[in-house]
Amino acid sequence: MEFDVIVIGAGPGGYPAAIKAAQLGAKTAIIEREWLGGTCLNCGCIPTKTLIAGAEVYQKILHAGDLGIKVAKPEIDYPAMVKRKNDVISTQQNGIAFLLKSHGVTHFEGEGSFRDANTVAIKNKDGSTKEITGKNIIIATGSTSTVPGFIPKHERIIESRAFLELEKLPESLLVLGGGYIGSELACMAAGLGVKVTLVELLPDILMLLDKDVRQVVKRKMKADLGIDILTGNAMEDIRATDKGVTAKAGDQTLEADMLLVAIGRSPVTDGLNSEAAGVKVSERGYVEVDELSRTNVPNIYCIGDVSGRMQLAHAATSQAVYAVEHILKGEEKIEEVVIPGVIFTSPEVALVGITEEECKKLGRAVNTGKFHFKPLGKAQAANETEGFVKIIADKTSDTIIGAQCVGPHATDLISEMVVAVREEITAEELGNTIHAHPTFAEIWMEAAHAVHKSCIHAPPAR
Repeated sequence: MEFDVIVIGAGPGGYPAAIKAAQLGAKTAIIEREWLGGTCLNCGCIPTKTLIAGAEVYQKILHAGDLGIKVAKPEIDYPAMVKRKNDVISTQQNGIAFLLKSHGVTHFEGEGSFRDANTVAIKNKDGSTKEITGKNIIIATGSTSTVPGFIPKHERIIESRAFLELEKLPESLLVLGGGYIGSELACMAAGLGVKVTLVELLPDILMLLDKDVRQVVKRKMKADLGIDILTGNAMEDIRATDKGVTAKAGDQTLEADMLLVAIGRSPVTDGLNSEAAGVKVSERGYVEVDELSRTNVPNIYCIGDVSGRMQLAHAATSQAVYAVEHILKGEEKIEEVVIPGVIFTSPEVALVGITEEECKKLGRAVNTGKFHFKPLGKAQAANETEGFVKIIADKTSDTIIGAQCVGPHATDLISEMVVAVREEITAEELGNTIHAHPTFAEIWMEAAHAVHKSCIHAPPAR
């Protein structure tokens, strides 16, 4: 069985690569050993956000009285939430299967491993093996949760995938790791009534954000959800029994029903047999690639988490399209570098481009404009007034080079600023662009005016 393009892995990098190759007329195959959609769909982005949506509705019901609505005490049916999460996953899986089939992509279920630079063996679940050959091969095997060796192995100590598979939430939870995964799951669990303690070795959680943004997130996590946040100390002396988990962080002794380990992700290359194809892998286990997603072997490419670049589903999809266009059309599009980050904590957070703190470290002169949600008519009407947005513009050219948002709908609102940064729009141009009123989106127009201290809906700058 010969193909023009073989894709190993059907996550948010792999399946778009296969579809794009088929759209360009290539005979295409895709190999997946677990499930279509990869980690993102099955045990990452989508299940997390589905459960978070439930937690947000529960929290809104608890505070419905603020809008003049009386509601009897709501009850959480977590098994029903899990069923809905599984239904969402199943619907998305079926959608991907339909897209692959409708584009004529041959889907192989099994584990793909190299025999040589053009041959891939597929090991089926029953142990049988078949081989296919391809002119070009794309590695898109993704990543998995990192669990260091010092963490004891016990059923009460789990990583994010196992946590999302729970049929019942614990009454109390320790979370190790204050990155976006740990912070999101901490907010979800706390939003559903779990007593959560989050421990982060670094001086603060969500260190990719500016300090003023982080402060809003932490304040809301503590005040609204009751999360204890401990930073600046390692979690040590971790012990697990049938009754629960204990640990220490600095001088504090911690106890909970369960420990969630969320301290990062590692590349998936087990079983790939990359050495048979001559593909170079770094000491950390990532497949080495250039800016066009090419490995050291001319006909083999690599995209997504396993390539060691930004570990985001939308980045992998972009890399997939560009890699396939280079393979089949010879187009040398350098991968996108303006990539938004979205974090579904409570409140939501999003960013794009360079941060204000990074500009200070680089000695880059900038002007910033900040505007809070509270003065916005739509925010007042919706009773969603916490947080602000911030625009960072180059001081000389006025070009917008970064933006951050913390507050309601931040993960949706950031898209406007992705376009602004990518297209090098100036703060003046954005401020002069009419935004509909009353909307949440008009906050960017206000912040753009604030860059030049000419904001109509803010008091004079001191």
